[in-house]
Amino acid sequence: MRRFENKVAIVTGAGCVGEGWGNGRAMAVRLAQEGAKVLAVDLEPERLAETLARAGDAASSIVTCTCDVTQAASVEAMVATCLERFGTLDILINNVGGSAKGGPVEMSEEVWDSQIDFNLKSIFLTCKYALPTMIAKRSGAIVNVSSTSGMRWTGSAQVAYAATKAGVIQFSRVVAVQHAPDGIRVNTVVPGQLHTPMVEVRLAKQRTGGDVEGLLAQRQSRIPLGFMGDGRDTAGAALYLASEDARFVTGTEIVVDGGMIARCD
Repeated sequence: MRRFENKVAIVTGAGCVGEGWGNGRAMAVRLAQEGAKVLAVDLEPERLAETLARAGDAASSIVTCTCDVTQAASVEAMVATCLERFGTLDILINNVGGSAKGGPVEMSEEVWDSQIDFNLKSIFLTCKYALPTMIAKRSGAIVNVSSTSGMRWTGSAQVAYAATKAGVIQFSRVVAVQHAPDGIRVNTVVPGQLHTPMVEVRLAKQRTGGDVEGLLAQRQSRIPLGFMGDGRDTAGAALYLASEDARFVTGTEIVVDGGMIARCD
């Protein structure tokens, strides 16, 4: 029996800014391939087309949904769509996030506020509207996606991103303890220097003036294993945490970074 047979999952950020295996895309596809009914959510619906294509025969188990996860009404409608289409909700994976460069002096207040909303408020809102169904059925698994930037310096000043991703980890721990008596587990995946489409489409412009190969070389140099993973590696950790294999695991993190955090330099 597949691990997620008869389970229903929401995956936010299930599209991708370019071709390839982003975190959300990989998690949505893997869940569907392992038996789950999946509501694949993105702000830009066209980004979900490749997600469906990569799912192959499992695409029939995926329903796409447009949602702005920084807006309460949009999130409430997203959860309502899931319940209307599938009748329940077992798994919530929060994958929306993105970085902005700068420290407190050079970063504008507007950028700071938008980073708080995008990376942290979004998780607050999805949990706010998803948890009541899980509480009522006394079961559920929530997996939030953070970043190694929330645990250490990762090569550039991105103070809001680092602060919010650290916040994701502690948010998850608090909600995990609060709702453990309700049979709900909450954990965090902490990806490191992965080679996802966002690196080539967005980060190379921010960090190296569009030099993709230069940025990839910088990132790979920090990884003891000597290669960069991609969204499929994040998905492997997330699906473990969402599954019954992790029935005794809550309020903790899995770091997926090829050993980068373990290095002291």
